[in-house]
Amino acid sequence: MTNPDFSFERSAAAKGYLYIAGVDEVGRGPLAGPVCAAAVILDPNNIPAGLNDSKKLTAKRRDALFDEIMNVADVSLAEATVEEIDTHNILRASHIAMVRAIQGLSQTTDHALIDGNMIPRDLTISAETIIKGDGRSLSIAAASIVAKVWRDRHMVDLAQQFPGYGWDKNAGYPTAQHKLGLEQFGVTPHHRRSFKPIHNILYQDKSVSD
Repeated sequence: MTNPDFSFERSAAAKGYLYIAGVDEVGRGPLAGPVCAAAVILDPNNIPAGLNDSKKLTAKRRDALFDEIMNVADVSLAEATVEEIDTHNILRASHIAMVRAIQGLSQTTDHALIDGNMIPRDLTISAETIIKGDGRSLSIAAASIVAKVWRDRHMVDLAQQFPGYGWDKNAGYPTAQHKLGLEQFGVTPHHRRSFKPIHNILYQDKSVSD
C-alpha cells in the first residue's frame, strides 16, 4: 500500500494555483456530535513526516502530528451542528463544514483537493475530488488528522457533561456502551434526531406516551 504523496498538489501548482488546500471531514457515522471538517495548506518545504490517513495512525501519533501540522501549516477547522445535520442531511452538512473550513483559512485558497467523490455545491473556487484522498494526498491526510483529533477532543469534552454514553472512547459512534447509555439515560441535545436509531427511540417514546 503506497503512502500519500505531494503529486496532486504539484500538479495543481503546475497549472498556476498558488494556495492549494487539502480538505477532509470526520464524523458522518456517529449518532451524536457535530460533523467536523478541516482544510490544510501545507508548506511544501516543511511537511511533517509520517502524514497518512488518520485511521491508519495510533491516537498518540495523531496527537503528535496534530501539533506539528498546527505549527507549520495554514489550518482551518469548522463544523456543522447536530441541528444542521438534522435539517439538511449528513452529506449536505459535511459539505457545509468543508466550505466553512476552506473559508476560514488565512490564505485565500484558489484550489481545493476534496476527499471523496463530490464537490460541495457551495464551493466557489476551483476544486477536484480524490477518492480515498486521505491515503493519497499529503494535504488531505493532514486535514484528516486535524479533523479527527479535534472532533475526538470535542466528544471527550461532551462526555464530561453527559457521562454514561462513552463518548470519550467511542466519539459518538453506535458502540454497545453508547446504545446502553441511550437505553438508560435517553436522548441528549447532542444526538442526531434524523438518524434512525435515535429517531426510533424518540418515536417509541411518543408511541408509548400517546
